[in-house]
Amino acid sequence: MTKWNPWHGCHKISDGCRNCYVYEIDEKFGKDSSIITKTADFSLPVKRTKEKVYKTTADEIVWTCFSSDFLLEEADEWRVKAWEMIKERSDCTFLFITKRIDRLTVSLPADWGNGYDNVIIGCTCENQDRANYRLPIFLSLPIKHRFIACEPLIGGIDLTPFLSEKIEKVVVGGESGLGARVCHYEWVLQIRDQCMSSGVPFTFRQTGAKLKIEKKIYKIKRKFQLSQAQKAKIDFLPEAVTY
Repeated sequence: MTKWNPWHGCHKISDGCRNCYVYEIDEKFGKDSSIITKTADFSLPVKRTKEKVYKTTADEIVWTCFSSDFLLEEADEWRVKAWEMIKERSDCTFLFITKRIDRLTVSLPADWGNGYDNVIIGCTCENQDRANYRLPIFLSLPIKHRFIACEPLIGGIDLTPFLSEKIEKVVVGGESGLGARVCHYEWVLQIRDQCMSSGVPFTFRQTGAKLKIEKKIYKIKRKFQLSQAQKAKIDFLPEAVTY
């Protein structure tokens, strides 16, 4: 797995952004997360060794822009070059998650067509309000590979109207950090059941820092949040999904 953060920083735009992990990490170093900057890794996908070989090996999933939002307004100009690099590295798969799916068409390559085969886009929806706004837009756009990320899950969501063959996977997770809000296990199971009814793969990716099961709230350290979700054994994977 390769991480590529071509730019850093973001602006909070919805309730799911309240306890953003990027802000939490930057604060420890006295950094202002609201200032958007291009990073030293901007050209990472196309960097080569002295032997002229790409440093990022072929067939890798490149986790893209996880310290910002790939569709951020301030990055519109930079994104033109980023798309060029993604096209050049058609031997790699680029995955990004966005809260700004309504901006996908800004700076989109002229040859995008129905989407690039090597791009996977995840649309986040933390509650029903954001699901109702973002997911109809998400489903209407030309994208080859798409998934829904209910992270951080801060309320119950009915995804049923949006689950179709266009959605390759649904990922669910609670909120992390010192100010994390409680994730109800009941909400997680409801989404899992919706996915099972629609035949859409489902993954409980991580518990978050506070998980309520029935009447008890469990406080879970960050290092155990992924493993505890896996121990629940509630994933629904009727077909192979490699991300």
